[in-house]
Amino acid sequence: MSMQPSPMPESARDVPDGSDLGRALGTDFFGLDDLLTDTERALRDGVRRWCDEEVVPRAPDYWEAAEFPRDLVPGYADTRVAGAAIQGFGCAGVSPLAEGMMCLELARGDGSIATLNAVHSGLAMASVHELGSAEQRERWLPAMARVELLGAVALTEPTHGSDVVSLETTARRDGDHWVLDGAKRWIGNGSVCDLAVVWARDDAGDVGGFVVEAPQETDGWDAQVITGKISNRGVRQAHIRLDGVRVPADNRLAEARTFADTNRVLMRSRQTVAWEAVGHAVGAYEGALTYALRREQFGRPLARNQLIQDGLARMVTLITSMQLMCTRMSQLQERGECTIEHAAMAKLHCTEGAREVVAIARDMLGGNGILLDHHVGRHFADVEAVYTYEGSRTVQSLLVGRAVTGMSAFA
Repeated sequence: MSMQPSPMPESARDVPDGSDLGRALGTDFFGLDDLLTDTERALRDGVRRWCDEEVVPRAPDYWEAAEFPRDLVPGYADTRVAGAAIQGFGCAGVSPLAEGMMCLELARGDGSIATLNAVHSGLAMASVHELGSAEQRERWLPAMARVELLGAVALTEPTHGSDVVSLETTARRDGDHWVLDGAKRWIGNGSVCDLAVVWARDDAGDVGGFVVEAPQETDGWDAQVITGKISNRGVRQAHIRLDGVRVPADNRLAEARTFADTNRVLMRSRQTVAWEAVGHAVGAYEGALTYALRREQFGRPLARNQLIQDGLARMVTLITSMQLMCTRMSQLQERGECTIEHAAMAKLHCTEGAREVVAIARDMLGGNGILLDHHVGRHFADVEAVYTYEGSRTVQSLLVGRAVTGMSAFA
């Protein structure tokens, strides 16, 4: 473990493109690696290696073309990050801390891959694991762990984002099936998934999670890819119409009855998103540090300038504070003591901090900061999605505010 950034070798400073950026350059100032077991560290390093060798070199092309990186999915499956903290069902069974660090590495490599994982693992697998019966877990989780079934979760609606508790999608019982009607929007993996958990209100007004298998081949399921995005361009987010979609009765998640059950999944997801934000910050910092060591202006490396060092120090300090908060959150999660307010504070702090880090990095690269070649531009754009999804900044702030005052300020 390197406690301080290692200077780039002279030969690396002479490389004119950004092909070697994205390497880990000493952002673990407080030695958090020491909290992982050897097995967990090896798995985390495997994710880092896969991102460095396979994801980072190809991410700019996927990003610019707004194409889904389907050919990277087998490699993603091999990292074992899908459902990593779940015990059994073919999952890695690591600690929440190790899983968080693995998610960090995905975002450090590419935001679209990290979002694919956040949806598949942090939402879809978490829904089945947290709220499914023993039979349902055995039925779906092993294939999802192998990413033979790619998951999605359809919760957000066209007119209900922050107030998604006002869920309008309906589920009515018809014999041995549930029939789903409504619309969903911003559904990650929605047009490419093999399994989708759709949240809807049943005849009694209760909230349920209904698993639609092979949705792309299901009558009444219409998923249209949302285009024109400036963030996470490589992941497929969809607007979905549900018109009489029939779901077998035993595909309703057994423990999903109220929105409080939904919140159990959202809490887990927000933890993942907080780690993602740290990953974007680390990726941008590494790109800026490498550039500052390599780039010469006025006859000396940028890194010798006081303003540049001040910016680098600010970035790595923010990263360290985010890492420490996420680490403690993961420790509480392992003890079963992490609350939705803990997750909200972590998501709030880490996405705000990541936004500041990527802005400093983008500025440090000057005109080159808007080019995909140096990777900082991708993180600068992609962190905007992380800042918003799984609950906007204001929603997280109100959750924390309610915790400290005992009074709800939600409208």
